[in-house]
Amino acid sequence: PGAFGFEYPAPIRFQKPARRSGSTSTLSLPLRIGSDSSGSRILVKQEDAAPWREGWDSAKALLRPGIFLQAVAVGIVLVYYFVPAAGPAFLTLARWKANGGYAFSALASVLCGGIIPFIYLESRPELRQPRPVVQFAFYCLFWAWKGAEVDLWYRILGAVFGSENRFGIVALKVLCDQFLYNPLYTTPVGNLLFAWKDAGFRVEPVREDLRAGRWYRRRVIPALIAVWSLWIPVVCCVFALPALLQVPLFNVVLCFWSMLYISITRRQNAVAA
Repeated sequence: PGAFGFEYPAPIRFQKPARRSGSTSTLSLPLRIGSDSSGSRILVKQEDAAPWREGWDSAKALLRPGIFLQAVAVGIVLVYYFVPAAGPAFLTLARWKANGGYAFSALASVLCGGIIPFIYLESRPELRQPRPVVQFAFYCLFWAWKGAEVDLWYRILGAVFGSENRFGIVALKVLCDQFLYNPLYTTPVGNLLFAWKDAGFRVEPVREDLRAGRWYRRRVIPALIAVWSLWIPVVCCVFALPALLQVPLFNVVLCFWSMLYISITRRQNAVAA
């Protein structure tokens, strides 16, 4: 069993297809389950895998741990509104956010999205990464930027739609966040940056993958489907809280999500190696 009780499938042998002439890209293409002449299951690369199928497979893999993360978000919202004894803790957190501003959001995201997941990675021998100092620097810089960026984005949504937690306002914020900001900017840019990291911080493999055609279809759409299955309910909870508590809730879920996502993808990559 993997993180949060998630059961990983039995190991599948990986068969690499013939390399294209002149191709030097190290980025993997979508995979499908096939069989060899003996009937054994193998993973075979394919260029035309339906992106919604790949995304749906990822969403199914994240279903049980995703429900756990969504339950955490719902629980925090319920505690805020229905457990008066928790009021001082929320008030302290809101004060930290108000006093720290963008710096608080950046540092909290570095802690939850970078430092804690990195410590988790290094504590698991099967998940340790090469060049750990460089990887650590990448995670810290990436999440510092994303934390401040998410803070700015939530402020923009609050300025446009208001800060009330009425259903209509929350719904409009979720629609803009998940169906404009996410597919047009967050997921494509994040995909490129992590592809660059996974290619050993070399630009050429990423450039070749972009030139291969249908990059958005192959790389972004599957990721979007998986992200939507988890984050739409979570973002509903985020926007149901006061503005000063939205980024902190985002970071709580981000911490668990980062460890879960890294664990699953590293195991999948190990199978495909």
